[in-house]
Amino acid sequence: MKLYLVRHAKAGSRSAWDGPDEERPLSKAGRRQAAGLTKLLRDEPIGRVLSSPYVRCRDTVAPLAERLRLPVEDADGLVEGAPLSEALRLVEKVTDKPTVLCTHGDVIGDLLHHFDSQGVRLDADDDAAPSELRFPKGSTWVLDVEDGQVVRGRYLPAT
Repeated sequence: MKLYLVRHAKAGSRSAWDGPDEERPLSKAGRRQAAGLTKLLRDEPIGRVLSSPYVRCRDTVAPLAERLRLPVEDADGLVEGAPLSEALRLVEKVTDKPTVLCTHGDVIGDLLHHFDSQGVRLDADDDAAPSELRFPKGSTWVLDVEDGQVVRGRYLPAT
């Protein structure tokens, strides 16, 4: 069973955005990355799509969810600044079916470093050390789950 941990695609500049950060949309490049995610995961047997309620996260997975005819479900455990304990609780709840989880860089970093500290094999780019785990905007980590536990992770760059 697999979980797909997605970092939201590129959004407009934080400093140039006048509204609430939660409402900051994807940039043109981010919309291309969202379309690329749909192509990247098109053959995967995904049964659920969860997202941080931030617009940039929801918009990253919306094209994929539409193609799969699945709703995008908001998950507070994926919001920017969510405590690791909340993100881990959410991961534990969704290990019953292949699920996409779209979130922010800090949450992904916390999760990956936690899995690494638990001995989970994380295959990043080339021979990246754990401190160099990559998670740029629009990228995906495919997490293999066995008996409800994450046992491996593989990095997929944004397309």
